Amino acid sequence: MRFFLALLVLAGLASGQEPDVRAAERAWARAITTNDAAALDKLLGDQLIYAHSTGIVDTKKDYITKIASGRQKYEGVDHQSMIVKPYGNTVVVHAQVHMWGVNQSGKFDDHLMMLHVWLRNGGGWQLVAHQTTKLK
Repeated sequence: MRFFLALLVLAGLASGQEPDVRAAERAWARAITTNDAAALDKLLGDQLIYAHSTGIVDTKKDYITKIASGRQKYEGVDHQSMIVKPYGNTVVVHAQVHMWGVNQSGKFDDHLMMLHVWLRNGGGWQLVAHQTTKLK
């Protein structure tokens, strides 16, 4: 009986995470398209691994510096599909996204497969890993 109750509690927690994580995804997209370094500082985990589809890997500090300076400018982010999988206080998001803007190589307009790992930290969600792969 206790095991069954524990499963119900865990299922309730997991189902309640999805709307919050989807909101965190939208907040991340809004922060990068508006160059909001303060919002990114709250949304990104201190040990962030941010791997771009170009092969460049940024730390939290590197990524926020790029965004704040305008060296990495996202004009738009469109989540075209999203799957959210909870694992305790961690959630994995797999999505297809359309991202466009300007980076150090010039204009980009990419359709990507994206993997995000979110960690519940102090009641909120922080992005701790990002990986994108270009789609044809």
